[in-house]
Amino acid sequence: MKRFVAIIPARGGSKGIQNKNIQPLLGKPLLSFSIESALESSYIDEVFVSTDSPEIANVARKYDKIRIINRPEELALDTTPTEPVLIHALESIKKEHESLPDYVVLLQPTSPYRKKGTIDRCIEKVLETGADSLLTVCENHSFFWKNEGGRVVALYDYRNRPRRQDIKPEDKVYRENGSVYITGTKLLLEEKNRLGGRIAMYVMSEEESVEIDMPYELSLLDMIMKQEGYKNENN
Repeated sequence: MKRFVAIIPARGGSKGIQNKNIQPLLGKPLLSFSIESALESSYIDEVFVSTDSPEIANVARKYDKIRIINRPEELALDTTPTEPVLIHALESIKKEHESLPDYVVLLQPTSPYRKKGTIDRCIEKVLETGADSLLTVCENHSFFWKNEGGRVVALYDYRNRPRRQDIKPEDKVYRENGSVYITGTKLLLEEKNRLGGRIAMYVMSEEESVEIDMPYELSLLDMIMKQEGYKNENN
């Protein structure tokens, strides 16, 4: 059996929303949604929260099976990429267990809405396909433009604007939604990247793909989750 661990990075500082990772959503801290999703998984062996914040650590400790990884200050800056945080977490896990998991499941607190079974379906896709890494995505129906030295350029053929229902499956494009990443430990340590090798993707709905960076997104997701019956399903 392959061993999977979930790592939830949740630092204390944030610019767009103060204490973002523990802001309330449907009456509980944002972080709680990722913790509960991980604990529901049939495949995840252990769940770790990496944080520099005592307040965030206290939220995580309310769950019996959660392990806290104390993140050093130099890995809790606005400019710190996620990969060094994951590698630091793996080093801490190895000190405790004297071995490493086969895969890391990265769950970001700012992508809290994962329907029941989503994580397990992602893991099953990795196991079934033999993928080295996986990311979750949603369909992207936007029409993009860019400014090239003052000249406005379309990134699609605006003379033949496609209707959503007419786009063929092979022509669809997808947006990385930040909800679930799965990475082979060996790949992560060697490439220092959460993605690489043979990459698989799991498509999620647009409703599940709201990422929390600004206050209005909290309000939007609160409305979406209530409309979808999330509160009734989980209380």
